Amino acid sequence: MQPSTYNLFVYGSLRKGFQHPAYQYISTFFKLVGAGKVRGILYDMGEFPAAIPVHSDNFIVGELYTLNNPDEFGWAIGQIDDYEGINVEFGEIPLYRRDITTVFVNGQTTPAWIYWYAGDITGSPVIESGDVLQYVQEKNRL
Repeated sequence: MQPSTYNLFVYGSLRKGFQHPAYQYISTFFKLVGAGKVRGILYDMGEFPAAIPVHSDNFIVGELYTLNNPDEFGWAIGQIDDYEGINVEFGEIPLYRRDITTVFVNGQTTPAWIYWYAGDITGSPVIESGDVLQYVQEKNRL
């Protein structure tokens, strides 16, 4: 069965601005559509951000990508699932879950896959701007 969307929304280390080694993978198999946002709240978990979906007007800033070759969807998304820790060993609990969300991009909305945090955010600071790249840059200036 083919998926209904070949879009991917990223808000953390897979964004171009982080220059993480995993971005090379994204830029090889996906094409940048543009900057976008989704309804959600970002939390600072220390080593990584945690995105939680909401129905309010809180937004997470990120980038929308589309798969270059739809025939490669299963393999391409599987690599990102591995990076995001979706595929865990028996008895382990995944930190993230992949789901479809609505992305606001270029004055329109479109469906895209996103990785929502599946763990506990209790006591973790909120990233008020919704933009983890901006947040990290500001923290590094302090």
